Amino acid sequence: MARWQANPQERLVASALDLFAEKGYENTTVIEIAQRAGLTKSTFFRHFPDKREVLFGGDAMATLLADAIVAAPAGVAPLDAVAHALDTIGREVFTAGRRGFAARRSAVIAATPELQEREALKALGLTAAIAHALKQRGVPELEANVAAQLAALTLKLAYERWISSTHDEAFSEVAMQALRHVQAATPTQSR
Repeated sequence: MARWQANPQERLVASALDLFAEKGYENTTVIEIAQRAGLTKSTFFRHFPDKREVLFGGDAMATLLADAIVAAPAGVAPLDAVAHALDTIGREVFTAGRRGFAARRSAVIAATPELQEREALKALGLTAAIAHALKQRGVPELEANVAAQLAALTLKLAYERWISSTHDEAFSEVAMQALRHVQAATPTQSR
């Protein structure tokens, strides 16, 4: 085997997901993941701090969402900046080719309490990143925090609908529908 092969991180993620689905998360070791990917344990640890993180991608999603919110057109409302970010992750992350992977990943997480806990912590981090990005745009703190909570709910709903959809809808379409549903369900204060 050659010492260097392309896409070691992607191979590790795919191997981990396969093994978690076959053997269960608890019964899978880092060494098995690395071997399945044709890599070494040290290569695994160059990319991930532990086997749990292999399914969560570090802070990449939070960074992408925050950057897209900050880059949204000037003057748009907070949830319109969020819509811009959801569209961005739909084009760059949640592509049609990744739907099957995302559904398998979700099933593995649903079957493993330790991974469910990590997913919940990841969601908190995404919410904080969204709020921070909105504050960078000049949105007042309370409004930014509320919008971030609504954005996190929208992202969760959109992701669940997208991975379980039998239609070929793009994530961006599903996310915009979810955002409209969240906005419609949000009570407004009459003045």
